Amino acid sequence: MTVQSHIAELERRREALKREIEEEFNHPACDDRKVADLKRRKLQIKDEIAKLKRESV
Repeated sequence: MTVQSHIAELERRREALKREIEEEFNHPACDDRKVADLKRRKLQIKDEIAKLKRESV
């Protein structure tokens, strides 16, 4: 897997997490812990993408 394809896959996963967070907020019984966990995972992916981009320059 090339660095660019790995970054693209991470970006897809990050978008999926974004949609999942939005869906959770729209749910009447929004689970704050689940939202916090999803946001944490989304941030970890963002950091990993940034690291890969820095290293590939």
